[in-house]
Amino acid sequence: MSNIIKVIDQDIVFLSYDEPNAEKNYADLCSKVPWAKRVHGVKGSDAAHKACAAKSETEYFITVDADNIVDPKFFEVEVNLDELGLTPEHVFSWCGKVHVNGLMYGNGGLKMWTRKFVNEMKTHENSDPTDTKGLVEFCFDDRYYQFNDNYSESFTNATPFQAWRAGFREGVKMSLDQGAKTEDLGKVWWQNYHRLLVWCTVGADVENGIYSILGAREGAAMTNCTDWDYSNVRDFEYLTNYWNEHYANASDEEKTEQINFYGNELREKCKIEIANLDPAGSRFFKTVYNNTPRIIRSRNV
Repeated sequence: MSNIIKVIDQDIVFLSYDEPNAEKNYADLCSKVPWAKRVHGVKGSDAAHKACAAKSETEYFITVDADNIVDPKFFEVEVNLDELGLTPEHVFSWCGKVHVNGLMYGNGGLKMWTRKFVNEMKTHENSDPTDTKGLVEFCFDDRYYQFNDNYSESFTNATPFQAWRAGFREGVKMSLDQGAKTEDLGKVWWQNYHRLLVWCTVGADVENGIYSILGAREGAAMTNCTDWDYSNVRDFEYLTNYWNEHYANASDEEKTEQINFYGNELREKCKIEIANLDPAGSRFFKTVYNNTPRIIRSRNV
């Protein structure tokens, strides 16, 4: 196998579930790579990625999440394994830019997998309940390599529910210590802790952005201030039912009250200093924000 992997030579698989902007984004992807394939509606993140592996005719394949718009420059990327000191067993993740709050990290980013890796992994709904690292994430495997480069932007705010769900999921995941609950949020990896603060604060300047803030605060508070089972965050049907029960018929005033309630919960019980930014404050943050390089901790930490 060549030690230089060209993105353009790999199968590109568009992965969608119920995203309201999926058709538009798939059309955009096909305008750039007309041969892009698609996996749609598979329940469970582990099962959905295995469906992508089954769809791929190349050993390496790229997944594009359905809320993403891909920079055409990505298809010019080459990965030199020798220069990186890696092996063909490694898989790769690039930064994704979150439209709502300007963050750039693995959330929504483009991924290049091997069929072997995906078929052997046990994550999310297929994980061992005693292995917290795999309950809600992919990224803790030693062969998972993270790049700092950004080649996509995720638009998770097409509807109030989509925005809330995206925020809720990150509010949960960014407040965990390598996939596990912690009694001290100070033990959370500092980059994830900072991302949690941003998710809970920034976004009032874009359509439905306040629902993303609501979701992030709610997810973090439920994870850290209650005995709620945070592994539910991986179940999209659970999240849909939760939204319908709590927010589908709620007024804007009631949703604002919840934003403030969960903000106070996090400040008082978890000592998280999050602000209430107006649209101008959110725009200002995104103007001056500089993405910190994605620093990989020791594999044994």
